Amino acid sequence: MRRALALLLAGTVCAAAAQEAPRPQQPQRQALRVCADPDNLPYSHQDGSGFENRIARLVASDFGLPLEYAWLPDRRGFVRKTMGAGLCDLIVGVPADFERTLNTRPYYRSSYVLVEPETHLSSPASFADPRLREWRVGVQLVGDDLATTPPGHALALSGAVDRVVGYPIPGAQPAAARMVHALERGDLDAAFVWGPQAGFYAKHASVPLRLHYVPPPAALKEQPFVFAIAMGVHRGDRALRERLDDFIARRQPEIDRILADYGVPRLPEDAR
Repeated sequence: MRRALALLLAGTVCAAAAQEAPRPQQPQRQALRVCADPDNLPYSHQDGSGFENRIARLVASDFGLPLEYAWLPDRRGFVRKTMGAGLCDLIVGVPADFERTLNTRPYYRSSYVLVEPETHLSSPASFADPRLREWRVGVQLVGDDLATTPPGHALALSGAVDRVVGYPIPGAQPAAARMVHALERGDLDAAFVWGPQAGFYAKHASVPLRLHYVPPPAALKEQPFVFAIAMGVHRGDRALRERLDDFIARRQPEIDRILADYGVPRLPEDAR
């Protein structure tokens, strides 16, 4: 999954990585054709309620084109079965260094964040905070081997292992939603969640929750916690990539407002 890739970019299997998408020959563009998952909030939904749906509408309006979708669950083979099959031309959210598409400039950067009840008097400033060894802390698990995400490695490095609870990505609900529900019930004291998911589900929680960025320990400097997100097109479609780069440069403030509406935490370029 591309979402799993954003959760663990270094080595996680993603759906889109199954096969590179070649650039089919096409006539002059008649519509903005977007590849998207029909049920993957906060990113996309068939009813148009995801933030990537809203960004796609903004792009289509800017380009003066009707918006069309190729819907497919974001699983193994996503790019091959949509963009590679000539059904669509744009994926609104991909890691900026994703190798299976030609990518635009990043339009946001996000990170894993600590989600915790607002009843906590203060937030941990680092993974060395002794409270993280005492709290029940949730982390997302990705891939077929249920590998932990970078915060899990940081917790282990600091000795916070006994009370860590892993949440596999597959499930009746997204792992991020299950973790927030556990916080609502008091089954967890805190959770490290990928930023866009953290912001969305915390915003809709039944109890007040806050998000806090905890910098990774220096010993894990080779493992990034912050990832740049871009838009992806066919690898040969430089014209569309350049047009989208121009769109992002001109309409970044509106994109930022959309991201803010969904509670997406964003970090500056020098954050890692």
